Amino acid sequence: MSQLLLFIVVALVVGTIVFGVTVLLSGGDSGLTPVEPDGQSVPLPGDRPLGEDDIARTRFDTAWRGYRMAQVDQALQRAAYDIGYKGELIGVLEAEVTALREGRTEDADTLRAAREAAIAPTQATPAEKEQDKAKDDEPDGPVAEVAEVPPAADEEPAESR
Repeated sequence: MSQLLLFIVVALVVGTIVFGVTVLLSGGDSGLTPVEPDGQSVPLPGDRPLGEDDIARTRFDTAWRGYRMAQVDQALQRAAYDIGYKGELIGVLEAEVTALREGRTEDADTLRAAREAAIAPTQATPAEKEQDKAKDDEPDGPVAEVAEVPPAADEEPAESR
């Protein structure tokens, strides 16, 4: 029995020495790197199109059973929107190239103008700002409009009664 106990102790010492030498040669144990604490989420940018680095840098807060669903859902929705936007932009660019190759310069110019208008940030003119201000002053919700109903064919007009 004492020989078995001595064998186990020697095996543990040899295993510890092998592990120590391996850690020294490999530069460290990657499983022991510090983890970012909760509350350090890094959301996707909302002011410009997404890039590959934006996705790689995104971090979510952790919850009891994983990541915070609201943050993940928001990031997925933003990424889906950006992918769809870029897909539409590629379609417009392909249509513009096709129009240029076929010699339809007017169509290509129209597509180019629409593409540039969609890409450029909209800057409202003073007249547009006043229109937006007037729209803000209008009551919210549907406005009922009363239309004049024509009299039925067998009914005489109210003016002649």
